[in-house]
Amino acid sequence: MDFAFYWSQTDAVSKTLFFVLLLLSLASWVVGIVRVLNSRRIATTIADELHRRVDTQSLSDLAFEQRKMITEQNLLQQIARWRHELEKGLPILGTTASIAPFIGLFGTVWGIFHALNGIGKTGQAGLAQVAGPVGEALIMTGLGLAVAIPAVVFYNIAMRINKSALHTATDTAHQILAKVAR
Repeated sequence: MDFAFYWSQTDAVSKTLFFVLLLLSLASWVVGIVRVLNSRRIATTIADELHRRVDTQSLSDLAFEQRKMITEQNLLQQIARWRHELEKGLPILGTTASIAPFIGLFGTVWGIFHALNGIGKTGQAGLAQVAGPVGEALIMTGLGLAVAIPAVVFYNIAMRINKSALHTATDTAHQILAKVAR
């Protein structure tokens, strides 16, 4: 069964579901690739960036508590900015991973409904009448899974990188605060 034949046999609902899955797939690939690349960039520079942002020399004239408070505030603000940056796009990946299989399943149910409806109209239920429409309906399940699986993979990779980067940032912040406390 080729795609042109499949496309000619589908109705507006199936075509709409196909385009929704296509858009979700494109969005998850773009967001996934950009998110992983940006997360890696942030993760590799996070410790150096924190050290650069805290100028301990300019704080040396301040009292200990002031020094500690200013440094801690700067570090927390920077880590919050990174967290916000690292989490961009993750809801798109999570949502795509969650709903794409259900959209595919809905397409399958819709296709089987149409197959059964066609059988009911013709009164014939032979293998030739059932196999084609049911096969076309199952394509939607495959498409739903083909969209969801990469989204899950990108989401998990990004979350692992983000967790590691934020752990590094927190450890580095503690080291900087210990240095300021001396």
